[in-house]
Amino acid sequence: MRTFGMRACLLGLAAWGTKASTGDDDWEAILAEGTPPADYTRACPDYKKYSQFAHRPFSEGPMALPFQRPSKHCRTFQSPLVEKVIEEITEKMVDKDMARLFENAFPNTLDTTVRWHTDGAEKHSELKRGLKDEGKWAGPQSFVVTGDINAEWLRDSTNQLLQYQPLAKSDKAIYNLILGAINTQSEYVIESPYCNAFQPPPASKLPATQNGQEDYVHPAYEPSFVFECKYELDSLAHFLALGNTFYNHTGSLEFLGPRWYKALDTVMTVLDQQSESTFDPATGRYERNSYTFNRRTEQGTETLSLSGVGNPLNFGTGLIRSAFRPSDDATILGFYIPANAQMAVELARTAEILRKAKNVGLAQTLEKRAQSITDGIWEHGVVTHKKYGRVFAYEVDGYGSQIIMDDANVPSLLALPIMGFVDRKDAVYQNTRKMLLEKAGNPYYLEGYAFHGIGGPHIGLEYAWPMSLLLQTMTSDDDKEIEECMKLVLKASRLGLVHESINVNRIMDYTRSWFAWANSVFAQTVLDLARRKPHLLFGEGAKPYIVE
Repeated sequence: MRTFGMRACLLGLAAWGTKASTGDDDWEAILAEGTPPADYTRACPDYKKYSQFAHRPFSEGPMALPFQRPSKHCRTFQSPLVEKVIEEITEKMVDKDMARLFENAFPNTLDTTVRWHTDGAEKHSELKRGLKDEGKWAGPQSFVVTGDINAEWLRDSTNQLLQYQPLAKSDKAIYNLILGAINTQSEYVIESPYCNAFQPPPASKLPATQNGQEDYVHPAYEPSFVFECKYELDSLAHFLALGNTFYNHTGSLEFLGPRWYKALDTVMTVLDQQSESTFDPATGRYERNSYTFNRRTEQGTETLSLSGVGNPLNFGTGLIRSAFRPSDDATILGFYIPANAQMAVELARTAEILRKAKNVGLAQTLEKRAQSITDGIWEHGVVTHKKYGRVFAYEVDGYGSQIIMDDANVPSLLALPIMGFVDRKDAVYQNTRKMLLEKAGNPYYLEGYAFHGIGGPHIGLEYAWPMSLLLQTMTSDDDKEIEECMKLVLKASRLGLVHESINVNRIMDYTRSWFAWANSVFAQTVLDLARRKPHLLFGEGAKPYIVE
């Protein structure tokens, strides 16, 4: 048995490593030499290691980018429609290196991160349920990890699936995958709404992993269910966004089940709790927040100040506190404007869906909260900069203090039009955008000999994120600016995948060879340009390509 196990493993390595030069029939022939394992995945290499090396065939462009997709037998989810989109777009693209990067990046989430999916036909008898848990873990379920970490972030998984949403109406498998992701996120939100990253669902029977940190968190959470419990307002906004986008592309209300409604009610409870001020507005007495987080660490960005409470926030702002940013770094001033903007947008979109479902009363509640947040942003989150004029602040406290910066992670100030909060031509946004993309205006706009872009404190002061250049592309109408951004991202992707961050002075020095979110954003950017500016991808006179 031990000999066979080693042989099966070597066969799997050979089959994957030679995918470029051997077809599917060859794979079957290789396995036919011995009795193949019942589960092919046992013969598949670890993609974290696999992604660190170049694999044939190389692209026909001057960069000769490698083919980084796993063998189809090792892919975690497959869709013929996704393959069709890849073929149609890459055939049209003039830059064959850019085409190869899209070929690797567009399916990366499906290829490598769908660790568990069920269509809901099988009932999980091992899960004990009471009356209050009616429908728990029922229906399709999908566990989508971030890549090299075996946990699901609400934010990451929503963004990783975004480029497949337009296909859900035509592809039943994609439809069920995303419906399953909504259902799974609902369970996570119900159980631990203050947490950002989660362990595999119980029914998956996948092992949980620990993050190795010593955290003291209130409310308490179950470590076998939660990977990390940093309260990030955008995580809850992304939960809403997943369902809203699904509805926008499919018109389906199937996800509006009892568990989703319970998750929505849980979200609204958190918003109520996190809109409360640090001091009672009537008596001035200190009121301890419902959420506290204290980590034993030497990094100030990894824990909240004042023994896990965070800096004081004023009352009557209409804004919602966020203890952490989407980078998983602690906020300095708790009213994090990008997450508030995203929450306002998604609440309004959810309200529209609820009206379609004839749930007018609940829709009105969401609309009222969305408007309150929006008013708070324009009143407290817009400040006058001595150089750039009226701009959006990154964080505020309601007392007049403000943080002027931006981080590469979404939601961000740069991404406000992408999220739907403002039009890209809005004067305040344009002032903000100019400020964010200059070293004089944004302390985390990083420049070096080899690379530039927005970074953040999460990695350090020498590493800019390609994701920021992709957001810059999607918020620009200037062809020259767009081409420069895309070429720089391509230049920094020599292993055929988009990395988390790049050393601005040494372009081959990067973090995370396998970061599915970044690959998804690249794919979304290509699809945006294919629709909006097809000539930049396909040549002069090209017609728009729209995924549907």
